Amino acid sequence: MDRRRLVPRTDAVLADPRLEAVSERLGRAVVKDAVVRAQERARRGEIEPEDVAGQALAALPRHAASLRAVINMTGVLLHTNLGRAPLSAAAIDAVAAAAGPADVEFDLETGARARRGRGALEALARAVPAAEAVHVVNNNAAALVLVATVLAAGREIVISRGELVEIGDGFRIPALLESTGARLREVGTTNRTCLADYEAAVGPDTGFVLKVHPSNFRVEGFTGAVGVRELGGLGVPVVCDIGSGLLEREPLLPDEPDAASTLKAGAGLVTASGDKLLGGPQAGLMLGRRELVERCRRHPLARALRVDKLTLAALEATLRGPEPPVRWALHADLTTLRERAEALAAAMADAGVDARAVPAEATVGGGGAPGVALPSAAVSLPERLAVPLRTGEPPVVGRVEAGRLLLDVRAVPPTLDGEVLKAVLGVSG
Repeated sequence: MDRRRLVPRTDAVLADPRLEAVSERLGRAVVKDAVVRAQERARRGEIEPEDVAGQALAALPRHAASLRAVINMTGVLLHTNLGRAPLSAAAIDAVAAAAGPADVEFDLETGARARRGRGALEALARAVPAAEAVHVVNNNAAALVLVATVLAAGREIVISRGELVEIGDGFRIPALLESTGARLREVGTTNRTCLADYEAAVGPDTGFVLKVHPSNFRVEGFTGAVGVRELGGLGVPVVCDIGSGLLEREPLLPDEPDAASTLKAGAGLVTASGDKLLGGPQAGLMLGRRELVERCRRHPLARALRVDKLTLAALEATLRGPEPPVRWALHADLTTLRERAEALAAAMADAGVDARAVPAEATVGGGGAPGVALPSAAVSLPERLAVPLRTGEPPVVGRVEAGRLLLDVRAVPPTLDGEVLKAVLGVSG
């Protein structure tokens, strides 16, 4: 008998109560695609015709979107390719609460229009009292674009040659700034820039002086740079891109600039990322003198760069709520990390897996604190497990060193250790 005739019709499979129920959550198109794939398998003889509905059900994703949650065991706390900072439970709850209709620009007491995202802006202002005013856009690059457009379109931005940085995926700060119509006035050399270099360059055509924190590299040896306090006497606004989003000093990262100290030193504007060391959603933070912030906020471009209600909710919850995961990971106790790695390795070894606990070094990532090593602990496994773990459910992403797969526990909450163990045992048979 022709096997193809035995394969149930698509509409008949879709009528299966199990698939009808999941269609309400994932959408009929997603479910239909899974059914069609299962039917093809049945026609090829890989599964029995009567198993089409069950196989389609098993193949369905957990969510309608293709993004998958992963367990980050790379040892990079802010892994750009894995979405940088994981949100806190408070931020996730806030996003869920804001997913439907929300008072993002509405005053419930008066029934009138209100300032967009006022709660998040108030929380940011409270977190950095040194800022006279604050504003939020959709990422740090957007913040720089807005500042350059408002303060320097058709004018000059004075910047040290040592700060003309390139970040991920070939993205270069000079190209970004020049796209706004501003002209770059480069001063100093790659390794040394002095105050006299800035003084010679600043003039009537200067829009502002820009300092960019070289967050993803270090220059060592015969070097020299000019601090914000010295630049403040040049008579033009000083804009500082501090990068990683620290709002106040972090003793573990003494060379990483923070917004409060930079403003107190005399910066007119500070820009930073919200999804790095702050531990929140992707956002560009703008803090500084009221006149400068207001000019940026009122510019037409600000409308194109504004953030949505979900970002505002997550940002406010990050600022007001409990310590976000990145802060916990940064300050994790080394003894506890070792104990967790040893317990995981022992459980895996008991199941016949070639596993052992080893010392490791984690990094901040996300372009933050280059060269800073964070002592950590990891489970060492055969390299052949890297791909099965990455493609499993849930995906577990580690790093390969010297022919071994290392699963670093620093960025992983202890509550996920059981999931990690289950994932490893599931691919080790």
